[in-house]
Amino acid sequence: MKLLIPSCLLLLAGFSTLAGATDVSSTAVPTPLTAEKTITKNEAAYASIDNDAAQDPLQVGSMAPSESPRHRQEKAHLMKRMDRKSGKWGSTHPRYRTLEALYGFTKYRERNMAELNRWRTMYSNMLEKAVNYKKKLDDIEELIYTNEVLCKAIIANAMAFYGIEQKELDEHIKDAVKAKRVADRISTSQTLKHFVRDWADEGSKERNDAFPCLLSTLNALKANPPTNTPLKILLPGSGVGRLGTEIANLGGYSVTLNEWSMYMNIGYRFLSTLSARTPATMHPFIDTLSHHATTASLLRPIAFPNAPPNPAVLLVEGDFTTAFRGHESTFDVVLTHFFIDTARNLMAYFDTIHALLAPGGRWINLGPLLYGTGPFVQLSLDEIVAVVEGMGFEFEDLGEECGVSTFPDALEGGLGRVRWSEAEYGFDSEALTRHAYRAQAWSVRKP
Repeated sequence: MKLLIPSCLLLLAGFSTLAGATDVSSTAVPTPLTAEKTITKNEAAYASIDNDAAQDPLQVGSMAPSESPRHRQEKAHLMKRMDRKSGKWGSTHPRYRTLEALYGFTKYRERNMAELNRWRTMYSNMLEKAVNYKKKLDDIEELIYTNEVLCKAIIANAMAFYGIEQKELDEHIKDAVKAKRVADRISTSQTLKHFVRDWADEGSKERNDAFPCLLSTLNALKANPPTNTPLKILLPGSGVGRLGTEIANLGGYSVTLNEWSMYMNIGYRFLSTLSARTPATMHPFIDTLSHHATTASLLRPIAFPNAPPNPAVLLVEGDFTTAFRGHESTFDVVLTHFFIDTARNLMAYFDTIHALLAPGGRWINLGPLLYGTGPFVQLSLDEIVAVVEGMGFEFEDLGEECGVSTFPDALEGGLGRVRWSEAEYGFDSEALTRHAYRAQAWSVRKP
């Protein structure tokens, strides 16, 4: 899943769905760069609501942990991989990466208060008479402290799920500070921004730009020829997982998500404890003062989730190219949404997709070609088509939901079957700027 636009500022309003009924007040949070602030009345009220909700199963949401065999098996495999003695300990170890993500969430307040204090040193008092700029910054500060409750809840849920004790996290943070390794504010922020994109009404435009193409293509495959056997769908780079839920909700699909980022995985694990009946409320746009039409728009709340995550969906954490070894020729569909250009080794992605698909399986793609940091190769679209065809894949026709032809003059071959549509990627529908891609879509069949 792509990451864009930092924001780690969330407001928890009426929050009543802490996973495992964990008391978030027990999670340690470091002292901010400014002087300590007294806990607000809102924060105290949220803590009280949390304690009451812990005793009421109806308030905890609809996402009780799945007891299906594949969920139990994957949780056992995950915990084995998370053991410090499993593999070589270091920055790529899953437990280390989890602790590093928790470090990012723990330092949320400190990192964002530092940015706010920078803003305070820059403005002129001349603004006070005209717009009361100081009050605007004070309002942002209040939200930072209130949003900390949500970050603490995310931390508490992750620690319970992954079996991490507070002492272990404290030691990791101490070592990081000693090594002058700064907590990753951007990854933390972008994970929370994806709650907007995937699970809030605010993100409906961005979802509606992409989901109809993918869902209609899947349904066409299921109907021709019709089958009563659930199709096995794999979504690598799934982020915080809304597309997987949308597919599972159609019925007739067994959906597996895959995500490398532990920031995203922690976010998804937390989200899976919530319900649309008892949503959280966040103010995700206060991390930047740019591109806002009004201060009210800057400070406005966003509720999430607007639909419950489907508990039948399975998340397999880890590197897409290695996480499914032993499952070759397993999946009926590999669906890549805003994913393939995240590869450092694009050919490894292609080879993995080919290996995991069963004979006759499809690879459905929709997304841009915005290559990340240090890629081995950066192929143009026509080169990708040539490589994919060279691997034996056969390009198939797509519906109009997927846009218009990218190569309208191509009379034969895969080029003529690739389509594009505009796909926004910005999270804030009221912003004074727009960021969009000509997202490329194709469906290919493995012989």
